[in-house]
This record gives sequence, C-alpha cells and structure tokens, in this order.
Amino acid sequence: TNMWDGTTMDGWKASENAGSWKIEDGKLICDGERSHLFYTAEKEPFKNFEFECEVMTTPGSNAGIYFHSKYQEIGWPKFGMECQVNVTHGDPKKSGSLYGVVDVDNPGLKDNEWYKTSIKVEGKHITIMVNDKTTVDYTEPEGKEAYSDDFERRLSEGTFALQAHDPASKVYFRNLKVRRLP
Repeated sequence: TNMWDGTTMDGWKASENAGSWKIEDGKLICDGERSHLFYTAEKEPFKNFEFECEVMTTPGSNAGIYFHSKYQEIGWPKFGMECQVNVTHGDPKKSGSLYGVVDVDNPGLKDNEWYKTSIKVEGKHITIMVNDKTTVDYTEPEGKEAYSDDFERRLSEGTFALQAHDPASKVYFRNLKVRRLP
C-alpha cells in the first residue's frame, strides 16, 4: 500500500510545529522545529508489517522513522521504536539503527543521496535494512522492560511517524509503502 500520495498531507497528522513539514516535487520534507508526522490513513494498528521508503539527508541532519507509535500532540514519541535517520549529525547513532536498542555507527551512506530504508516486524523480530543491507537483526526478549519512564521502546502495535528533529535538520522522504503481514 502506498502510504503517501506525493502531493497532499492526506492520511497524515502532524504534532507540534506542523509547519516543519512541506511537500515539494513529490518529496515530503522535514525542515524546522521538532515535529512528528503520524500516519492516520488506516485506523487498524500495525503489528506485523514490511515498511519501505526512500530517504535523503542533508549535511548534519537528524530525523527518524517510528513504528508501533501512537499519536501525541507534543514531545518525542513515548510509544514505539525508532529507526534512526542520520548520516553526519553529531549523534553517534546513525541511519539504520534501532535507536537505543541496536545502534549502527557507520551505515556507509552519504548526505544528499537517496537511500532505501526497510523495516520488517514479525512477532518479536525486527529487521532493518539500508539499501538492501541488513543493519539490525533483533529479537526482543520476553519480558523486556521499558527503556525508561519517558520512552517504551518495546514492540506492541501502533502506527508510523516521521520525525522532524530540529531546525538545523532538513531531510527528504518519498515512496513510503507498507504491507501488513499475518
């Protein structure tokens, strides 16, 4: 299923600072204050799925792709897991990381070049691939504790959210697709 029509925000809802999201020539652009753009086109939560999109970072930028998330008006998402989007930002957790769970320090990417991100969740197993190369192959242990009081970072179910991290970060997304798995 195509998650984005390439021209409107239909099926998506921004949290705080909605002006951080723009559409230009079939690209979804985050550029501004912290904001999260939640996928709202489907009411049934996602549990097992395959997700894919293309991403392009600009120098020093940071963003993210959340899954199993829930809409919230302000702040960093408490629920869900984050696939990091970061090639040259100062955060040592780089693109293809499962943020704070399995961190990647060098995905072999360059700013200003499109790359493909794929996320697959089946039960407690997460696979993240960047340009068809596996960066994360993780199985969540039974009874895993929450990351902290502020962030669950555990599998459950929910929706997707794209992250506008900060005003110095400009990141492009396109060709967002998802397929539910049994």
